[in-house]
Amino acid sequence: MEKGRGATLNTESSRFSMPQREIDGDWLDAVADIDGPIPRRRTQVTIEHPRTIIARNISPDIGFDQSINAYRGCEHGCIYCYARPSHAYHDLSPGLDFETKLFAKPDAAKLLRAELSRASYTVMPIALGTNTDPYQPIEKDWGITRAILELLAECRHPVFITTKSDRILRDIDLLTAMARDTLVSVAISMTTLDPAVARTLEPRAPHPLRRVEAIRQLAEAGVPVYASLSPIIPAITDHEIENIVARVAAAGAREVTYIPVRLPHEVAPLFRAWLDAHYPDRASRVMAIIRDLRGGRDNDPNFGSRMRGQGVWADLIRTRFVKARKRAGLGAERLTLRTDLFRPPEGTQMRLL
Repeated sequence: MEKGRGATLNTESSRFSMPQREIDGDWLDAVADIDGPIPRRRTQVTIEHPRTIIARNISPDIGFDQSINAYRGCEHGCIYCYARPSHAYHDLSPGLDFETKLFAKPDAAKLLRAELSRASYTVMPIALGTNTDPYQPIEKDWGITRAILELLAECRHPVFITTKSDRILRDIDLLTAMARDTLVSVAISMTTLDPAVARTLEPRAPHPLRRVEAIRQLAEAGVPVYASLSPIIPAITDHEIENIVARVAAAGAREVTYIPVRLPHEVAPLFRAWLDAHYPDRASRVMAIIRDLRGGRDNDPNFGSRMRGQGVWADLIRTRFVKARKRAGLGAERLTLRTDLFRPPEGTQMRLL
């Protein structure tokens, strides 16, 4: 188990019949004898050059039609991250590789400019942070999310942002300006308020109270900000539902949402190993409740139910959440971002006409 990382394993995926790699223990012993202990894993970033940058969504239970992910993989290391299995497409492990072998798309803003310039482009809100966090630590050096936002602000294009990082405050100038024209909304992920839980659950994400402070500052700046209690993990974080809702509401969140923990593909064994390492006393209980939530399986991939869960435990979580939201005075906020202000990027043929 590596300190400061979320996954306790780095097992390759077998879904695509990829060759399995094994570490030679005898060779490692020899290296340790000669060079000393093996150094801690460092984050590596590979440049990716996609041909397009906007991904289209066809899932009926997701509230956006198009999205952009500036990065693949995420250094936050959240053990529950449903995006982990996507690393298997790169012949990399959804475990530690997902947290340490990242991909950056420095041409994202350039590609987006080209797509927004097309005469056939239909304006719909673009979602940032739907797969991996747009404000993970490497954004400080790469600034890809900032470049995307600058272009969207220039074009007066609507955008949804989801993050669990207070690094978003570095772009508050852009967000404040866009908010004046109802072009942006932000969702801050709040899984727990307990720093001890967060330290292993999402080890490189900002402290929970820094996220609460980000909600406060965004709200004070006039940026529509929401809180996402996702995921709620039975017997690990579910006891915090009422407290989290009250705290984010007091900080200025306009609304709250939640999703019970999901464990697709390789996330399930990674999550089980994490439970065994950090919560061995309740690991079997946690998984039993999750299976009850998911129709007797580790994961329910079906549209609709995958976001809500089913059964007694799902009903209990939903009832507590609704009551906590009502007690906090939330539940009536509905924001529709404007699409009528869009103007194509400067310099394009369409703009000149």
